[in-house]
Amino acid sequence: MVSSPPGTSSEYAVSIIIVNWNTRDILRDCLASIAHETRLPHEIIVVDNASSDGSPEMVADEFPQVRLIANTENLGFAAANNQGLEIATGAKLLLLNPDTIILDHAIDVMSAWLDAHPDVGCVGCQVFEGPETIQLTCFADPGPLSLAVIEFGLKRLFTWPEYGGWDRTTQRDVDVVSGMFMLVPRPVFEKVGSLDDAFFIYSEEADWCRRIRNVGKRCVFAPEARILHLEGGSKSTAQIKSRMYVQKQKSKTIYARKHYGRSGELITRAIFLSSAMLRGIAFGLIGLLRATPDHKARLRLSGAAIRYHLFGQEPMA
Repeated sequence: MVSSPPGTSSEYAVSIIIVNWNTRDILRDCLASIAHETRLPHEIIVVDNASSDGSPEMVADEFPQVRLIANTENLGFAAANNQGLEIATGAKLLLLNPDTIILDHAIDVMSAWLDAHPDVGCVGCQVFEGPETIQLTCFADPGPLSLAVIEFGLKRLFTWPEYGGWDRTTQRDVDVVSGMFMLVPRPVFEKVGSLDDAFFIYSEEADWCRRIRNVGKRCVFAPEARILHLEGGSKSTAQIKSRMYVQKQKSKTIYARKHYGRSGELITRAIFLSSAMLRGIAFGLIGLLRATPDHKARLRLSGAAIRYHLFGQEPMA
């Protein structure tokens, strides 16, 4: 179902696309913050991925000006964003997470910044997890070498995969703008196309940014504006579901195959498998001495990863 309010115009400066799945109350706050903090002519498109918490009804009842796409099944993050991009009419396109709050006219500020930098194809702003805590957004291209550094715990020796040592208070060209706030000019979107819906969730922003860079445009982090990321804090290992853990690895494997070929895919699988086996052995031995929920959870995640990379078995939960 697609609903569109009367008088829809093509004169919007920004189309704001939000993909939602069971975050009704957080989404309400996000939409309210956009209304309060954005002065530019804009349209909001919410694509709901078959939420069961009343999210579509809340949007329809409380925000009738929002264009709503209510899916009957969860199509994934990339495919749902593409639904919004397909009907968006704005001069700029903003992909925004529902668990964010716009602060200090951030959309207006970043739109003006993008106008002043025509060589930029995608820009992200500063993201706060709390009143004084800046989230470490943006990262380097997630190729096999970068992946190996992260998976084998070598980030202290090689800081570049996640731009370690950079506090996100200065402007920087980056390989990947984090997907919670990605502002793209329409001409760039028309040149590179939609997100690749082969990525159900995770790595779709890395792929999009790589394609943007491939057409000669910069991807930039600019701290001129800030938003609040309500879910920005890290979760404990015990809270991470095996399905999402494996999905993240699956998406990175798809990314490697797409951009590094069959050999890149095999190397990526070998890295994940080796890492999972080493972690499984380590946490299994530790668990013999003092089993804790965290160690059990880590062992569970390692087992899920091993089963996926060896047998293609994806966890159901």
